Amino acid sequence: MPVLLPRSRSHQHVHRAGARTAAMTDHAVVIAGAGPTGLMLAAELALANVDVAVVERRANQELVETRAGGLHARTLEILDQRGVADRFLREGQITQLAGFAWTRLDISDLPTRHAYGLALRQSHIERILAGLVEELAVPVYRNAEVTAFAQDETGIDIALSGGKTLRANYLVGCDGGRSLVRKAAGIEFAGFDPTLSNLMAEVEMNEAPAWGLRHDALGFHGLSKTESGRVLVVVTEATLARTGEPTLRDLSDALRAVYGTDFGLNNPAWISRFTDTARQAVSYRRGRVLLAGDAAHIHHSVGGQGLNTGVQDAVNLGWKLAQVVNRISPDSLLDTYHSERHPVAARVLQNTMAQIALLRRGDDGLKAARDVVSELLAMDQPRQRVGAMMSGLDIRYDLGEGHALLGRRMPDLDLTVERQPLRLFALLHGARGLLLNFEKADVLDITPWAGRVEAVDAAYDGTWELPAIGQIAAPKAVLVRPDGYVAWVEDDSQRGLAEALTTWFGPPAA
Repeated sequence: MPVLLPRSRSHQHVHRAGARTAAMTDHAVVIAGAGPTGLMLAAELALANVDVAVVERRANQELVETRAGGLHARTLEILDQRGVADRFLREGQITQLAGFAWTRLDISDLPTRHAYGLALRQSHIERILAGLVEELAVPVYRNAEVTAFAQDETGIDIALSGGKTLRANYLVGCDGGRSLVRKAAGIEFAGFDPTLSNLMAEVEMNEAPAWGLRHDALGFHGLSKTESGRVLVVVTEATLARTGEPTLRDLSDALRAVYGTDFGLNNPAWISRFTDTARQAVSYRRGRVLLAGDAAHIHHSVGGQGLNTGVQDAVNLGWKLAQVVNRISPDSLLDTYHSERHPVAARVLQNTMAQIALLRRGDDGLKAARDVVSELLAMDQPRQRVGAMMSGLDIRYDLGEGHALLGRRMPDLDLTVERQPLRLFALLHGARGLLLNFEKADVLDITPWAGRVEAVDAAYDGTWELPAIGQIAAPKAVLVRPDGYVAWVEDDSQRGLAEALTTWFGPPAA
């Protein structure tokens, strides 16, 4: 069961600076953007009793476009760590979602409680996350956008459309690929220009469409039925020359170029255009400004990794930012957000570009390459390895040499604690550090970090196994961060425990 969640504590202050007498609302953290990344970050911060607010240009959470279509295994684990995975599982369809260049990857034999993906449209994902944020009483400034900001030694002033100004300790840009926050911060968005343009739409058709996927000289295309009974169209355009908001004529022309007909296309619910542009922020932080989600990295949607990477950005950043705001850890802890998450997104861009290279055209050479890759991925070891990558289960943060668990996700073990069965993820619902001792009770003293880290004596009799790695040696004790990644593993001594606790949970109390 989910734990009882604390509420965000917003407050009002009036500031006067010279002739300026405008009322300003203060928050410790302001998040620009109420998409999945911004909402997840808001929930993580509120869970840590941080005064956080969200600025969102939309009047409500409604989302017409389809956009992302599912959650991968690691994202489901993260939601499970907070006790809210069931909210999503109740509304989605469990399926083998992972794939590489249209080759499906069955991950049902990987060692995780969620050895699958969840087909669930972004509109539903956002609605559920917005409900969680509402429960946590996080204020959301709607019909507003961040237009400018100025940071100084003590905070950051944030100007919103409509003339309102907010004062905060930190601003996080979760405002998408065209992020104003990123641009205003002067952070370079390095990468590659597009080589193809896709149209995606949800429409009605008077004629029976040619269902399924196809390749041709232009690229890849697909027509499928949506949950509403309409037709979901994905089609590669013949040219990159058309830009901006796509029209029904654009879609009709693209369909005729591929199928010879537009199937009596009419009554579009929405039409969107996207490319294979691949870009990543050179730095995820500049002073009091941080970036997450599409504001930090964009790529083609093949593989369905964008939303998932953004949500995982939020969970990596949330507890770190909370500890800095709450003066538990030094500001330098925020630098680990970039050092850990930048390589993860760089790999996502790399595998996405590789997939597009295979899918780009329907010529004989690329078809042969796709066949070879598909045959390779039918073998167990390559399938498991690539499946773990695409689902996010193989992520490892570079925390140095040591035990195979170090820097990796902690498995959701079936533990025995105080003679009672308990899932390990239940111990992470409160988003606090966790020191698990599997040897003699009470041998690890973490009194100087009491209140930040919970020490638990536990028993586990099963095998220890990691995705794409296999069985590993059973540890005697592990230190697990609030995001579920292992920060320390005991060998034959307690060497390094105090250093790890200080690094991730601040200096010891006097």
